[in-house]
Amino acid sequence: MKCAVIGGTGLIGSQVVKNLNAAGHQAVPHSQSTGVDVISGQGLDQAVAGADVVVNLTNSPTFDDASPAFFQASMDNLLAAAQRGGAGHFVILSIVGADQVPELDYYRAKVLQEDILAAGPIPYSIVRATQFMEFVDAVLSWTADGDTVRLPATPIQPIAAQDVASAVAEVAAGTPLSGIRNIAGPEVFSLDELGQITLSHKGDNRTVVTDPTAGMFAVITGDVLTDTHAHLAPTHYADWLS
Repeated sequence: MKCAVIGGTGLIGSQVVKNLNAAGHQAVPHSQSTGVDVISGQGLDQAVAGADVVVNLTNSPTFDDASPAFFQASMDNLLAAAQRGGAGHFVILSIVGADQVPELDYYRAKVLQEDILAAGPIPYSIVRATQFMEFVDAVLSWTADGDTVRLPATPIQPIAAQDVASAVAEVAAGTPLSGIRNIAGPEVFSLDELGQITLSHKGDNRTVVTDPTAGMFAVITGDVLTDTHAHLAPTHYADWLS
């Protein structure tokens, strides 16, 4: 099976390419560094020509109100090119609970991406993942101030990037879902608890202060970013930290 992985040189994409090729498929990575631009359309037709599956792992360069325009343009261009190239399956990666957080521009943009795909001309699959373990340090940095890190008690269910890549590769190699598959890590933490675990493991003496108004995740209510009924990945956070 020939697979064109757009955004195939990034954190998830590079591992998806590796996993697909290891399974005997022909997966080729494409990105701006290989001359493919999803906004201008440069190189798209050549990238997806003859591909059985197109996996789109590109991401908006910002998380603000410019992100919907990125996903609108990139999906329009990619779907048109994939249809011209004869693709029979189109896969994207989204976020568990994205449709439950309209307050966040980026989450609304991801839902827009899903909607464009579902309404498009190609059989599709959407993989929704919980928050990546690899992003925890960045989340801590957003609200760090001197000797303290302020975090809300938002429940999250972190998943390792390698497990996300495995799930995306598995879906890409299979029959189109015509729907959504949720994947998640095996444990649920409150974000402030996860922050304290992370700092302690690193020998970082800063204190985590629970602050319901701190950072991007402060607007999220309830446990919408978790899904205990999702396909649960094997990697535990303590093992990933080690």
